[in-house]
Amino acid sequence: MEKRIVIIGAGYAGILTAKKLAKKFKKNNDVTITIIDKNPFHTMLTELHEVAANRVDEDSIKINLKKVFAGRKVDVKLDTVTSVDYDKKIVVGSNESYKFDYLVIAAGSKPTFFGIPGAEEFTYKLWSYEDAVLLREHIHNTFRIASCEPNETERKRLLSFYVVGAGFTGVEMIGELAEYVPFLCEKYDIKRSDVTLVNVDGLSRPIPNLPEKLSGKVSKRLEKMGVKLIMSAFVTNVTKDSIELKQNDKVQTYSVGTIIWAAGIQSADVTKEAGTNLELVRGGRIQVDSHLRSTKNQNVYVIGDNMYFVPEGEERPVPQMVENCEQSAHTCAHNIVAAITGKGEMEVYKPAFHGVMVCVGGRYGVAHVGLPNHFFSLPSFFAMFAKHFINIIYFIQVLGWNKIFNYAKHEFFTIRNNRSFVGGHFSNKTPSFLLVALRFWLGAVWLFEGIMKIVDGWFKAPKLTGFFGGANSWYNSILGIVETSAGADTVSAATGAGADVAADAVSAATGAAGGAVEAIGQVLADWNILGLVKVIFVSGKTLAESKISDYAFKLDIPAMNWFIDKLILPKDGVQLAMQIFIVVAEILIGLALMGGLFTTPAAALSLILQFMFVCTTGLYLGTFWMIFAGIAVLIGAGRTFGLDYYAIPGLKKVWKKLPFVRKWYIYND
Repeated sequence: MEKRIVIIGAGYAGILTAKKLAKKFKKNNDVTITIIDKNPFHTMLTELHEVAANRVDEDSIKINLKKVFAGRKVDVKLDTVTSVDYDKKIVVGSNESYKFDYLVIAAGSKPTFFGIPGAEEFTYKLWSYEDAVLLREHIHNTFRIASCEPNETERKRLLSFYVVGAGFTGVEMIGELAEYVPFLCEKYDIKRSDVTLVNVDGLSRPIPNLPEKLSGKVSKRLEKMGVKLIMSAFVTNVTKDSIELKQNDKVQTYSVGTIIWAAGIQSADVTKEAGTNLELVRGGRIQVDSHLRSTKNQNVYVIGDNMYFVPEGEERPVPQMVENCEQSAHTCAHNIVAAITGKGEMEVYKPAFHGVMVCVGGRYGVAHVGLPNHFFSLPSFFAMFAKHFINIIYFIQVLGWNKIFNYAKHEFFTIRNNRSFVGGHFSNKTPSFLLVALRFWLGAVWLFEGIMKIVDGWFKAPKLTGFFGGANSWYNSILGIVETSAGADTVSAATGAGADVAADAVSAATGAAGGAVEAIGQVLADWNILGLVKVIFVSGKTLAESKISDYAFKLDIPAMNWFIDKLILPKDGVQLAMQIFIVVAEILIGLALMGGLFTTPAAALSLILQFMFVCTTGLYLGTFWMIFAGIAVLIGAGRTFGLDYYAIPGLKKVWKKLPFVRKWYIYND
């Protein structure tokens, strides 16, 4: 018998629930899953301030729902839910109606204005994608207009920004704005002293969820950035160009240009409407039992921001935060599966939250994290690192590699004005056309390398015994390791060089260590690290006589040695096959880099071959440039004066259409 699951809202909780259910019922055609949202995309609400203050592009906080559910048995409906008929089990939308057997309410929240006159009409909000984009454009236009305003009083009024609310959203917004303002002042030739930034709240300190010491750090950081904090002050009235505050029974009106409202949230309208026949409590949230079912209807589950639940042993309801969305989605999906299949026990919701963190701009943050009953604070750098790490986990769950790549690009590699906790050190500021010559030369060296091996007979007879043996004997002679005469004879027979082992094409092109087997040279490093790898750094001459081309570096790895000695060298056929692979790889790498075609995999293979040489024959320092060149051209170098400019976009379109690629998100936008 068919079972219909309908999910209202494609926020974090709704998406995770739908994905978990789709995974559980992927082979069960009797279960249908429908998710309804008014937008065709999911918005990362925790990053809205970054868009509003122009640190990242708006696309970085949007995730297309069709991409999220590609290849999954989830029907995505673009609609606005207006009501729910619980008796007939029908969700009524503006476009159509949806029958359900199990309903999940995960519609998210909206700002609350506490009945303050003018608050909703005359303030900018920060609770949706549209809010962030609108606010960004408003801020930019405000500075543009103010730069042309001759009246100093009016100019200062225009440049007065008040953020109401000193919780997470408010502090992060004012911090981001304070970081952005100096760049706007420089762009529009405005004095920083003309700009007023104020954070207002009825609380006694910012971010009361944090320990008082960390709240103090937030306050000091904001003040250092030029933000004035007005705490224990309540907004009593808002007009188009003013805000009225009551503090210590004293009411004062301030002239303002922009008011940003971040003073609290309540459940979205759809939740209130859908919950008219359920148990509504404070903030429009719906009371649930320990299994996250409505106390009034056992077939209705409420999760995320919309649920009101006080865990056993706690005094307060679960917070409206991302971690609650994630954990409640897991419990909800598990219990719906148990209800439909009749297998397994219903799970009691026992959330375990791991702390909170807040960013004050893109370079500074504080965090109070850990395990229940054992929390600790993190220094700023690690707090910011934790914040980005958590976001990456978020994206892995929602859109995998696709969004991780996009997020890293926006947060680290194309960051504006160095506004990142790692500064601009990773930002791609160097013009890629400067790498063309390096890419071409690296390719030419690899092509020469492969051709010389063919000339040397690598396609005709086994060469690896002498190739590896000669290099090892050279290192051993410098390290003072005495070889058996049999070993020396083997090298002599294989190379035809006796004690004077000539370097082959690899030595010429890549610098793989060869040379004469003489007890001459200098040992600079001979370190055995836990028996897993031996680091060898030597010179073929005395230090006084050595040039950079005389220094050689090798990683002696026992596992690699065993592989070569036991599986490669004993059989001539295997040696020949390995030689042919190396030659063909070198030629293909060379041609690909020279032509700028498939540059990334070619550069990656170049680095792999270099690593193989470092672990077998070693490399002279004079040819280490090839390693660094491979790293330099690894990303994007083929798009400039290369065939990748034409090939990659076309291949990308084909790749993204493949079902398994879309399902596992192994592509990037």
